[in-house]
Amino acid sequence: MLALLTIAIAVISTGFGPVPIDPLTVFLIVSRRLVGQPVDAYWSDAIDAIVWITRVPRVLMAIAVGSSLAMAGAALQAMVRNPLADPYVLGVSSGASTGAALAITVLAGVGGAFLLPAAAFTGAVVSILMVLAIGGRAAGSSPFRLILAGMAVGYALSSVTSFLIFASDSPEASRSVMFWLLGSLANVHWPMVQLCLAVAALAVVVLTLASGWLDALAAGDDTAMALGVHPLRTRLTLMIFVSLIVGVMVAGAGSIGFVGLIVPHMARALVGTRHRLLLPASACLGASFLLVADVGARMLFPPAEIAIGVLTGVVGAPLMLLLLRKTGQLTN
Repeated sequence: MLALLTIAIAVISTGFGPVPIDPLTVFLIVSRRLVGQPVDAYWSDAIDAIVWITRVPRVLMAIAVGSSLAMAGAALQAMVRNPLADPYVLGVSSGASTGAALAITVLAGVGGAFLLPAAAFTGAVVSILMVLAIGGRAAGSSPFRLILAGMAVGYALSSVTSFLIFASDSPEASRSVMFWLLGSLANVHWPMVQLCLAVAALAVVVLTLASGWLDALAAGDDTAMALGVHPLRTRLTLMIFVSLIVGVMVAGAGSIGFVGLIVPHMARALVGTRHRLLLPASACLGASFLLVADVGARMLFPPAEIAIGVLTGVVGAPLMLLLLRKTGQLTN
């Protein structure tokens, strides 16, 4: 049902914009493009171009980014046994942002189209390795140390990103980094969309296959060892994989907050804590959440477009407080 809901929201959201297009026309245009469905085109070439060239790539990017960040958040919360863990709290997003800012301000034009995702991934991996090094082996018995280490690394890398913006000789590059840090789906292109979709599909498969490991880690290291799961090695392997996911998504759409934090809690309320169901549910809810947020970013103040990270923050913060209050974690 969540998957069908995501597909419906994707079709409907594609029709929103300065030129409104009804969902049936959107569905027929996409079907004709994908499978060559023989349909008499009652729409103009301009409508066809708006749907396929302008709107479909950003809708697919929203699906890839939203689902990936939500799954990454759910996995990290299990690995460190803390419901407040997400790619931001553990410094992964900050590391990816620093790598991408370095690529934009210093290495522009050096590595081609895939320099940005490569730099963001490298920054994400370096940040998570720093968190693990600072947290130390004791983090296995006290995951809260990973949270503290992640916050410290995140603040440090955010300072590095700010310095790169300040030191840049190109005002255009600085503006690009600033807007990109707030998150945007406005300038996506098909090669990046295809890369993010491939990584999102890989994330669904790998993390779902690792759902038993995540269940064991969420139950505690002693329980994990009793079940034959090596906590430190498994945690390190999964954190590096999550860094790959976050690095690529941050490179494609910038820093988009609260998706990895709020969506896993919504999924748990629907399907429970077993990661075999929690991860696919988080993926569908994350994609739906970001699709709706993207519609808001496009339509609230036309013709201007709000950075999608601003909108997810405005919506996500009250939702998080509501969930904390509902679960009894924010009481006097």
